[in-house]
Formats: sequence, structure tokens, C-alpha cells
Amino acid sequence: MDAISSVIINKALDGLSMRALATAQNIAGASSRGFRPVEVNFEDSLKAAAAKGPEAVRDLVLTMKPSAITGIGDEARLDLELATASETSLRYGALLDMLGRQMSIARTVVRGGQ
Repeated sequence: MDAISSVIINKALDGLSMRALATAQNIAGASSRGFRPVEVNFEDSLKAAAAKGPEAVRDLVLTMKPSAITGIGDEARLDLELATASETSLRYGALLDMLGRQMSIARTVVRGGQ
């Protein structure tokens, strides 16, 4: 695996972990009066940083921010939060699987093909 790939995967795992925390916070606060949902959007920033190289990816700061106010349905919707939790979990698992496969390949190379 090249240097940038491992950095991108690491940062993506961090972003997905932060999104899972945001989703949990949204689910927990959904019934609280005045609660404002939060979100984590990092994919576009990660893509832009990846084009600049590994250092830019490492320096990328991931943030959790309040969801935009639209005036209609600004409260946390449990159905959408559960869908987000499921999607986040699937993406996280896929990245871990990919990382595990890359590590297995590297282990095979280090052992001389055995």
C-alpha cells in the first residue's frame, strides 16, 4: 500500500468514527426540547486534501458542526439517524476489511510469499 492510501484510510476511519458519535448524539438528544442535530461531512475535504498529498491529509481537521437550519424538520429524525448509523457502520467495516487485506498482502511479501 502506498503512503497516501494508508493516510487516507486512517483519516476516513477517523471521520466515520466522528460521524458515528454525532449520530449517537442526535439519537440521544432527539426528544430534547431545543436540541439541534449535528453532522460530520468530511468526504469532499478529504478528497481535496488527498489531491495535495499525504501531509495535507494528515493536517485535515475533522469537525462536528450543527446541521444547517432549513426551517422545516430541523429536529433529529430517528429514521434518518438510524439509516446514517447503518451506512456509517458499513463504510467503516469496508475500510477495515480493505486495510486487513492490504496488511495480509504485506505480511505475505515480508514472509517471502509463504
